[in-house]
Amino acid sequence: MNAQPSTPNLAAIKQRQQKAWSTGDYTKVGVIFVVIAEMLCEAVDLRPGRRVLDVATGHGNAALAAARRFCEVIGIDYVPDVLEVGRKRATAEGLLVDFQEGDAEEIPFPDASFDYVLSTLGAMFAPDQEKTASELLRVCKPGGKIGMANFTPDGFGGEIGKLTAKYLPPSPPGLKPPFLWGTEERLRELLGEGVSSLEVQRRSFVFRYPSPQFYIDLSREHVAVIRLALEGLDASKQEALLNALEDIVHRFNRSGDETMMVPSDYLEVVAVRR
Repeated sequence: MNAQPSTPNLAAIKQRQQKAWSTGDYTKVGVIFVVIAEMLCEAVDLRPGRRVLDVATGHGNAALAAARRFCEVIGIDYVPDVLEVGRKRATAEGLLVDFQEGDAEEIPFPDASFDYVLSTLGAMFAPDQEKTASELLRVCKPGGKIGMANFTPDGFGGEIGKLTAKYLPPSPPGLKPPFLWGTEERLRELLGEGVSSLEVQRRSFVFRYPSPQFYIDLSREHVAVIRLALEGLDASKQEALLNALEDIVHRFNRSGDETMMVPSDYLEVVAVRR
């Protein structure tokens, strides 16, 4: 009898992810991506008064960007702590955003609820890519737009992902790397006939820090996936991971001085729901 292919334990993976995103203070890192969210809102051509859902909103970068354009906005994430930061940011700016707990793989809204469905560097990390794509399509109205920003596999973000994957517990067979969302081929597989058009634009976000060491220290303390990887290692392997991280930073760094200016490519995605 032929052995059946194993099914990844997605629940366990998601619990590990939730722990990672709840570790450290990701606010110190995530807020730098505001410009990506602002550009995405321009790319999808948001219209005031329309309903917008920001999936895997984190601290609300895309949700807040949409609210600045006078949209009716809901942001969902499955990590309650980060949602509270988003609420505080909205209050500070006097913006109206409804932040709710919710999973990208089980979006808690009826079919065709939103004119725009957005995600910046968020939904790409959900373990079940097919289910996530199905949910993004399901809650978007026919003729509405899905906008995403996803790091590419060959950029700085993708290199960091490959590095940490070497030190984290091995992924179950069948689980696809999140950075495949940053390729047009995978996007067409995932969104397929659910969209009438799909446009991608390769863009570059530049990480700007006082020095490479500043970034490495920041990552040790506040980048969830790096903290989680370090926690499971002995001293020698921790040193190896950090040395490898430093090598990647220096390989991508184009500052020419003591500062860090590292471009990280991502795909800006605009799809029209069929």
